[in-house]
Amino acid sequence: MIRPLSRCLLPVLASATLTFAQPVFPEHWGEPPPIQTRDLRPLPGGYGEGSSTLANWIGQHLAADTARGQFPDHARADAEPAVTVHGELKQWHAVTLDMAGPYAHELDVSPNPFTDYALTVTFTHESGELSYVVPGYFAADGNAAQTGAMAGTVWRAHLSPDRDGRWDYAVSFVRGPNAATYHGGLPLEPYDGLTGSFTVTATDKVSPDFRARGRLTYTGERYLRFAGDGSLFLKAGPDAPETFLAYTGFDNTVARKPNVPLKTWAPHEADWREGDPTWGDDARGKGIIGAINYLADKGMNVFSFLTYNAGGDGDNVWPFVQRDDKLHYDVSKLGQWDILFAHAQAHGIYLHFKLQENELDDHRFDQRREPRRIPEAMDAGETGPERRLYFREMIARFGHHLALNWNFGEENTQTYAEQIAMFDYVEAVDPYDHHRVIHTFPQDQDRIYETLLGDRSNLTGPSMQNRFDRAHARTLQWLRESAAAGRQWVVANDEQNPFEYGVPPDPGYRGFDGVADADRAPYTLDDIRKYTLWGNLMAGGAGVEYYFGYRLAENDLLLEDLRSRDHTWDYCRIALAFFHSLGVDLNDLQAHDALVGPPPGDNGNWCLAQPGQFYVVYLPEGGEATLDLSAEPGQFRVDWFNPRNGQYQPSYTVAGEDVIALLPPNGGPDDDWAVVLQLLR
Repeated sequence: MIRPLSRCLLPVLASATLTFAQPVFPEHWGEPPPIQTRDLRPLPGGYGEGSSTLANWIGQHLAADTARGQFPDHARADAEPAVTVHGELKQWHAVTLDMAGPYAHELDVSPNPFTDYALTVTFTHESGELSYVVPGYFAADGNAAQTGAMAGTVWRAHLSPDRDGRWDYAVSFVRGPNAATYHGGLPLEPYDGLTGSFTVTATDKVSPDFRARGRLTYTGERYLRFAGDGSLFLKAGPDAPETFLAYTGFDNTVARKPNVPLKTWAPHEADWREGDPTWGDDARGKGIIGAINYLADKGMNVFSFLTYNAGGDGDNVWPFVQRDDKLHYDVSKLGQWDILFAHAQAHGIYLHFKLQENELDDHRFDQRREPRRIPEAMDAGETGPERRLYFREMIARFGHHLALNWNFGEENTQTYAEQIAMFDYVEAVDPYDHHRVIHTFPQDQDRIYETLLGDRSNLTGPSMQNRFDRAHARTLQWLRESAAAGRQWVVANDEQNPFEYGVPPDPGYRGFDGVADADRAPYTLDDIRKYTLWGNLMAGGAGVEYYFGYRLAENDLLLEDLRSRDHTWDYCRIALAFFHSLGVDLNDLQAHDALVGPPPGDNGNWCLAQPGQFYVVYLPEGGEATLDLSAEPGQFRVDWFNPRNGQYQPSYTVAGEDVIALLPPNGGPDDDWAVVLQLLR
């Protein structure tokens, strides 16, 4: 008789000495390895925690038993068919459908609950105008994030409904080889064909909660737009650490590199608030939830994270039960990720899913230029059974969130055919058609992005990496080239070079003098504000995420204290507030830098304008500039704006039909200024 424990080891006191409960294993497994406590990790089968040696021993026996059709005699019974709909049944909220179905365990191999079962639910609004075909997933006991369960009879799908009113659902549940990835299998009675309905009421949330604004959608414009209130989205926040999810509080998360430890997020535990979520009996999650709170309090609205980096720089994040088993997913860990993601969305923070890292996206070549398979690369770069399942699981578990993008690879090296296969598969599976981007090396942008423009891909934008002072030119390039090709991209600047330094910490943080790359081409966070943040936004870009390099304090792999860039977040908040306060549709403004020359060039003075009506001019280094209004009659109101503190100077008016002088208010000789000129009617 197997007596499974939770994922948490159960301590007991005996003779005043701390010992551990000994699980009872099936007799035919024989004697287990000796108990070891120095290498604790979650054990397969719900046996608590123990050494890697014990974990491997259990996993081998479970797999062998399952392959023979020999299952533990506890709780193997399938559930009677039933559907429960729960959550806040409101517009834009996560509505969860749970189906009681066949019993499964994370490590089952025949059938594998991830590959050989496919739950798909079609949700249709009573009007008949909206219908979503939503992939579902195995959810163990339905509360695995809290219990650590690895087995159960709950199968789950999520809807984020666009409208109030009645929604009808129809369940498709099939079983067979590759049912989830290649449409194999046959309908499984009595679960297939279940139907029902539920009623959704209007949302009651307020901004910044995304449930007050609706799903963020690509509309063919330069900016993503919320489907609920129609507003545009500009982003700012951290691109680092890429190992955001390498957290000690997530189940089955381990460090494989001594120089890249797991995160405790201890600097942000004090930012957790009463009523915020935690998980497990030991109330884990306070540090990482606190980090989200800090970003939201600073006015940031995005963070990014790798969901798979085995073999990469961090080698400590994957969604699987075991690092190299790409066909069995860790239900409790993914449930805990989702608690974090839901908290972020409720605080107005966009989710940037980086689905893979450069080191594991494809095969590599040996010295003879022969392809060499990278074990961590799914399907050697192709969209085969491993990659299809991965995408399906990410979409099924997290795609209901309202504001996110799928990034198909950091510094991606896959072939054009491999890229297109990924894009097309995700577009087919994702019922919500989220923003799709890809990231490349700076030197590869022209070669790779050119092949993906227009109808050559269904990509909706690039994730840009450039030297910090090239953001304006590169953003403008891909906005114009994508528009000319017939599919306007949303262009964000998500990583800043030089890659050793990225965006530096605040001056004074741990004694930092504020100057990065001092030996070659010194720059400061003021330069980042001018040439990266305002450079992207003044080209018509969608915003920034900041990368922190690897040489300075709190860098890309080791960061746990987001306050290391506190001043930088202030500058970002000020810039976003400025553009949102302009009172115009930003899509109506186009780059007209030539109107404010000289000096021309990438980092001269910049201008976004609707000529004759509205002008935004930015002077990165201050100084006097001119604006050509010689063909524009009328009076224009002039408002000077300080990007460093967010304050406006008193307004005044100028007459058109002339080349006018723009002289900033008093300040430092290199102070940046923005100025708004609006036609008075």
